Amino acid sequence: MTELNFERPERRLGAADWPERRLIAANWKMHLVTAEARAFCEGLRAEIAADAPQVAIFPSFPLLPCVVGALEGSGIAVGGQDVHPSDKGAHTGDVSAPQLADVGATWVLCGHSERRRDHNEGDDLVGRKAQTATRHGLVPLICVGETRDERRGGLTEEVLSRQLSAAITPLLGGASELPFGPSGRFAIAYEPVWAIGTGEVATPEIASSAHVFLRNRLVDRLGTATAASIPLLYGGSVAPDNARELAEAPEVDGFLVGGASLDLGKFLTIIHSFRG
Repeated sequence: MTELNFERPERRLGAADWPERRLIAANWKMHLVTAEARAFCEGLRAEIAADAPQVAIFPSFPLLPCVVGALEGSGIAVGGQDVHPSDKGAHTGDVSAPQLADVGATWVLCGHSERRRDHNEGDDLVGRKAQTATRHGLVPLICVGETRDERRGGLTEEVLSRQLSAAITPLLGGASELPFGPSGRFAIAYEPVWAIGTGEVATPEIASSAHVFLRNRLVDRLGTATAASIPLLYGGSVAPDNARELAEAPEVDGFLVGGASLDLGKFLTIIHSFRG
């Protein structure tokens, strides 16, 4: 496979108001209560640098109104941690895309490894969730990644190819290009399962290799122009002490941050690893 090289675009707004590829996302998982979330958001607004990359916060569902309100007008996006593929129905404990949009969310995580593991979410379901999200104007951040056994078995590229194809095929809907234009209204997070919450981090070389592979698969499906617009994030024990090195790896456009995103100082350090 021929390796493709993409230069990072300048900081600008592109078609459909899609920002440049640099994106730092905070996945708070099942942490924080209202007062803690509000204090974090107020601190983030006060301390984030003007030239910082795009930032998105993914709190648990009960915190969404608080976080949306606290970040209103800041340019910092807010997203849900999951979405049901149906618009409404008897699905106790789930949340719909219209409900997320109604509360002010603009992004949603699809296929996080903990959802795949804890709720047995398969590739096809992840694709249907991403499709529903885009239909309601939400931007899906689609998570892909291999387990330790899959990596040891040499199956990383096979797994990534399968997960990526299942996620974006419903977005195409049988068309040859995305229905929402060349701006590529979704993002991908490569999160090697073996590095999530373990303290074990993929080296910049491992991360870059996976990201280059994913970019090439996007080119195969969507063409160079659209593929070049889609942010590819790394997620897996990102912390202040490894963010700068990972940020400099080819095709790593940003991060999906877990535990370190709960500490404002650590999260700001990670955000600013992509400054300039």
